[in-house]
Amino acid sequence: MRFLVDRCAGRTLTDWLRRGGHDVVEARQLGSDPGNRTLPQLANGDGRAPVSTDADFGQLIHLHDQPHAGLIRLPDVPVPQRIAVMAELIERHRSALEDKAIVTIRTGKLRISQHPAD
Repeated sequence: MRFLVDRCAGRTLTDWLRRGGHDVVEARQLGSDPGNRTLPQLANGDGRAPVSTDADFGQLIHLHDQPHAGLIRLPDVPVPQRIAVMAELIERHRSALEDKAIVTIRTGKLRISQHPAD
């Protein structure tokens, strides 16, 4: 799978995804922070689902119909739990992720939605 991991989601998660054979770009690799409006555009252009703790990406997709290649939001998942959460998500919901789902995990609850993707 292809991901773009936002700075706020962490390097540990990035390294774990890479070790699992996923194609991952970390936002830090892109140089100075391009901002929350540009990062999802870069991810979409490269067919990557952003992984972030920010609400901004979901707002851009849902409220502004920004094209996307999926989205994984972990707004309140503590750093030590992110790998376990992502492992379970990839294992149980791979097809939804491949279909460009928008995933939010908040207070231990998983919400998966489909929003038109370009």
